[in-house]
Amino acid sequence: MSLYAWIIIGTITGPFFLSFDKKVHFYTYWKALFPALLLIGTAFLLWDEYFTINKIWGFNNDYLSGIYIGHLPLEEVLFFLVVPYACVFIYEVLIAYFPNVRLEKTTKIFTFLFTFAGLIFGIMHMENWYTASACIVSAMLTIWFYFVNRVAWFQSFVFAFLIAIVPFLIVNGILTGAVTPKPIVWYSENHIMGSRIVTIPMEDLFYNYAMLLPIIGIYEALKKRFKLT
Repeated sequence: MSLYAWIIIGTITGPFFLSFDKKVHFYTYWKALFPALLLIGTAFLLWDEYFTINKIWGFNNDYLSGIYIGHLPLEEVLFFLVVPYACVFIYEVLIAYFPNVRLEKTTKIFTFLFTFAGLIFGIMHMENWYTASACIVSAMLTIWFYFVNRVAWFQSFVFAFLIAIVPFLIVNGILTGAVTPKPIVWYSENHIMGSRIVTIPMEDLFYNYAMLLPIIGIYEALKKRFKLT
């Protein structure tokens, strides 16, 4: 089995089995979750495919199964199901186990700084496709959900995102070569601004944020529509 496949298995195993925890009962929300994952996951796979074709990033065959869907390894396709699943699971765990946590000030500070940074990085690096797209999209999504719609769940989303940064750093660190001679996923230096968290391009933070925020938005809308509690 490929190293990338082992990373996928390691990422999903805990969240999947703990989905049946009586306090969280995450499995009861699958009706709302999977449409959100499918819709946003498809959009990001198209983004991924386009960037792969244009060599903005790519994959090291030494760590892959060799099965491809279009230009994307099977493991990469599964990434867009497994990682969001795990992150939404964290979101629900925090709501279930820490219902009284209030992070109004933290949310406000984070949101202003993250939006400002996204806009500045995106505008300053318009020639870098990954930087510009990931940073500007994340900023625009934040403006839409937080400043325009003022959604009630945004504080819980920020809490979950900040907690999920820890497993994010572990998984993305492995993918970008922190523990291997060569990275599983490589990035063209022509399309990133160059700042890294160890081996992880800074843009990955904005990219993952931009993926998770609309997933939570659709997920919460469907929970409300299906009257899931």
